[in-house]
Amino acid sequence: MRIALLEDQQEQAQHIQSILSERGHHCDSFPTGQSFLSAALHRSYDLMILDWQIPDMTGIDVLKSVRAQINWPVPIVFLTQRDSESDIVEALDAGADDFLAKPARAAELVARINALARRANPDNEKEVLQYGPFEVNTQHRTICLHGEELTLTDKDFDLTLFLFQNQGRLLTREVLLERVWGLAKDINTRTVDTHMSRLRRRMGLNPENGFRIKTIYQRGYRLEAMKSEAANEDLTKAKAPDSNREAQILDD
Repeated sequence: MRIALLEDQQEQAQHIQSILSERGHHCDSFPTGQSFLSAALHRSYDLMILDWQIPDMTGIDVLKSVRAQINWPVPIVFLTQRDSESDIVEALDAGADDFLAKPARAAELVARINALARRANPDNEKEVLQYGPFEVNTQHRTICLHGEELTLTDKDFDLTLFLFQNQGRLLTREVLLERVWGLAKDINTRTVDTHMSRLRRRMGLNPENGFRIKTIYQRGYRLEAMKSEAANEDLTKAKAPDSNREAQILDD
């Protein structure tokens, strides 16, 4: 998983990063609330760990900002020296998913993180997944639309499944390349753009089928499930002549 850590004590941050990296996770550490929020709002993290007492704001303030500005339920854990009942209640009421007291015990921290990841992605254990008119068979690696099997490559399947499993979440090109292609750096992000354009056509990921791939300018993509009224409105606009059609296409 890609994990964002808010921790202003360098030794503590390095200790937690070491624990997580040994278990195969990638962890970025930030010493201030502002630097954490800047990264959290522009990158794609699977989970966040927050300290309470940091130099420029409280961890609760950071938590509330994340919940207000990120439109998918990223799991968030508090890891702090504050451990009174009132502190725990305040953090959970503000939107935290778990609460741990420092010092972090390696096995417990990892176990709780793994448990949150399982709860956040319950479909990962299922063989057949249903997303509107799309049926995804993870064992046979097939996707059917309205009961008819689609013709797709292995990469088409991997990318489509990853999009479905992360509906509503901003996915940067770097994250897609890392998680779908297995590439970490020094790559051409145009690969992602080409595949996304093809998926819109080949897989039928469009308002008519209840979904759309939204391009987030200079950041990445987000798969959005559309309500029936919004889907019908978008479909009507798509069929109607419009002098500004080119501008609208960027948001499809």
